[in-house]
Amino acid sequence: MLPFHSLSAAQASLGRNLTFFETLWFNYSNDKSDYFLFCHNILFLFLIFSFIPLPLIFLELLHATGIHKYKIQPKVRLPFNEIFRCYKDVMRMFFLVVGPLQLVSFPSIKMIGIRTGLPLPSGFEIVSQLVVYFMVEDYTNYWIHRFLHCKWGYEKIHCVHHEYTAPIGFAAPYAHWAEVLILGIPSFLGPAMVPGHMITFWLWIALRQIEAIDTHSGYDFPWSLTKFIPFYGGADHHDYHHYVGGQSHSNFASVFTYCDYIYGTDKGYRYQKKILQKLKEEVKNSEESYYNTAQNVKSD
Repeated sequence: MLPFHSLSAAQASLGRNLTFFETLWFNYSNDKSDYFLFCHNILFLFLIFSFIPLPLIFLELLHATGIHKYKIQPKVRLPFNEIFRCYKDVMRMFFLVVGPLQLVSFPSIKMIGIRTGLPLPSGFEIVSQLVVYFMVEDYTNYWIHRFLHCKWGYEKIHCVHHEYTAPIGFAAPYAHWAEVLILGIPSFLGPAMVPGHMITFWLWIALRQIEAIDTHSGYDFPWSLTKFIPFYGGADHHDYHHYVGGQSHSNFASVFTYCDYIYGTDKGYRYQKKILQKLKEEVKNSEESYYNTAQNVKSD
């Protein structure tokens, strides 16, 4: 809750007029507790888990030919009842684990110093903190993910997430309850190391889950804006990890590819890409040779 009784008091405290966004924030948050603001994450996560995957799910169910060519595993098509089962399981985990965890974790947010007051952070501050959060989460998640692929970790916990060898957007948060709790640690480390504003925290939680849905979408679009993000793995990188399944010792990173490259856990993936590229070139050369032969025969 902001320590100001009026807009003029807030302006007097800052020694300047509030910006447009600061005025909006003041009008919305001034009479709300910090706990209530923090719990917005529950609503955001519910909306993200429920609606962000829907466009590609609808296209897949409609068998849209213009989109199907970008599907990474085109031979795998999940029926509606299987997709809906996945969503129901995710929602059950959301209401039984994720939601309650959000409700009880507020003291840790206050302890690390996430603030709700004015002034609002600048755009540069928000972006730089989000970069730190993604880097810290990605590196920590990489090693936890590798641990979950040891015999005990996979058989007892991580095998649930790998039930989908050709993942869909709804399967991004589909996991054993213990994995949901364990992987919450990397998401918390960045804000703990570089605490920022509640708005930055909201953005971090939202963007991280949207990224996870993107990497589990099962589609690799050449026009995606994520292609311009350095070292971003995307769906193509993570889909290979699911395709290989429980025996996978490749592509453990959650967001970027540098850890897999540095520690040599992308060799299988890079070998497969090399073979596929070679096959494509051979097919292309074969088609060109056939076309040229046909043209020569026709001219004779």
